[in-house]
Amino acid sequence: MTAGNVVPMVSVGAYLTFIQENFGELLTLLIEHVLITAQTVAIAVPIAVALGIGITYNERAATAVLWLAGIAMTIPSLAAFGLLIPFLGIGSPPVVFTLVLYSQLPVIRNTYVGLTGIEESTIQAGRGLGMTRGQRLLRIQIPKALPIILAGVRNAVVIVVGVAAVGAFVGAGGLGALIFQGIREANPVMTVVATIVVSALALASDYGIATIEQLLRLRNGEEINARLSTQLCRRALP
Repeated sequence: MTAGNVVPMVSVGAYLTFIQENFGELLTLLIEHVLITAQTVAIAVPIAVALGIGITYNERAATAVLWLAGIAMTIPSLAAFGLLIPFLGIGSPPVVFTLVLYSQLPVIRNTYVGLTGIEESTIQAGRGLGMTRGQRLLRIQIPKALPIILAGVRNAVVIVVGVAAVGAFVGAGGLGALIFQGIREANPVMTVVATIVVSALALASDYGIATIEQLLRLRNGEEINARLSTQLCRRALP
């Protein structure tokens, strides 16, 4: 490696100074990133859950839908953005559309696995009580499968937070804009700080959803090793 390619060492103080001087911009970009993620999840989860429920009634449809959802995740994000720009324009629309596709597999798969994994005796009990198929789905199957479905949502959210950073390349905004700016300007402090904030957002989202997932498992009577946040929530909730 030549001297011109060596990245200079940066002190911790430089990172803290950058955060202090650019806190407003960091907060604005973080909010943009959260909004892109929230918009994607709000669109993707209902679609994926509906598909997951639908394919429980047809094994061939399950194979086809899961295969297509898997194929969607293999498309490189930048390629997908480029293909969608002529139809959706520059900015967040092509990014949200792509992220919705990326979110489908974990949620569809977990919804399918959660619903089909319920003991037949439990479903038969509902049938014996005179429940219709829809009533059994809403009152027995979905509540039982909800922790597994939420685990799929958890995986999808982490994927969305990470890939949304790439969306800044096509003008979607968010923390990725600061990452790309830092790369263009050869500013390691800017790049590292923005990357750390994205990672922290992904970790916080994962931890929060995992806590809700554990609460649902406890509600279903499952024995789990509850994390501290789960224990605190149980004490706080009536």
